[in-house]
Amino acid sequence: MIKAIIIDDEMHCRKTLTMLLKEYCPDVQVVEQCEDAQRGLEAIEKFKPDVVFLDIEMPHTNGFEMLEQFSEIPFTVVFTTGYDQYAIKAFKFSALDYLLKPVEPKELITAVHKIQTQKKLPEAEQFQMLLSKIHNKENVFPKIPVPTFDGYELIPVEQVLVCEADDNYTYFHLKNKKKIIACRMLKEVEEQLNDFPFFVRVHHSYIVNIKEATKYVRGEGGYVIMSDGSSVNVSRSRKETLLKWFTNPKT
Repeated sequence: MIKAIIIDDEMHCRKTLTMLLKEYCPDVQVVEQCEDAQRGLEAIEKFKPDVVFLDIEMPHTNGFEMLEQFSEIPFTVVFTTGYDQYAIKAFKFSALDYLLKPVEPKELITAVHKIQTQKKLPEAEQFQMLLSKIHNKENVFPKIPVPTFDGYELIPVEQVLVCEADDNYTYFHLKNKKKIIACRMLKEVEEQLNDFPFFVRVHHSYIVNIKEATKYVRGEGGYVIMSDGSSVNVSRSRKETLLKWFTNPKT
């Protein structure tokens, strides 16, 4: 049984989420509902929950400020939010779970399934990444959290050579010859890398770190040779984008 606490200043949101969990996620037991951060902190200390469903926008102390009071966060956090698309991009970048209000049963079931299957808690740096993104501090963290089969791996972006699609997974090829399998489609990886303009989608199956490209060989689409000697095909439809980058490189 998963012990859960709901922290939200709106009573109807707390009641609705409790009802949805009871109906669709019977393995989750809501041990406490709290209307503000202070009561939430007291409940966390008392019940030692496995997961906290945490509203972001609350009076006096918001959800982020509440989390900043922990040196380590010994529970999973699922944010509940009505935030705009920019903030949603921040959640995706940091690879932390969120539910948009009003909460949909399907999304709730997916979030609970992740909790049940995760083998370790998110890293503290992921919460710091999220806060930086929310507060419009661009690229404070030159790392990306990559969801793997047993949790998350924080990878320095400068170490990534190529991201390669494999159905619902993506291979991260690193400079040190290491290969990491990410439980994420290449399209999602592309969204996550948007803040780092030196990553270029050159093919429906490949994203390359253009800083690590040593040569472009012409052809119908051609191909790029990377610093480790590997070659990556370039699709005809994406050739122009790649060549524009070479003529007008971004930092």
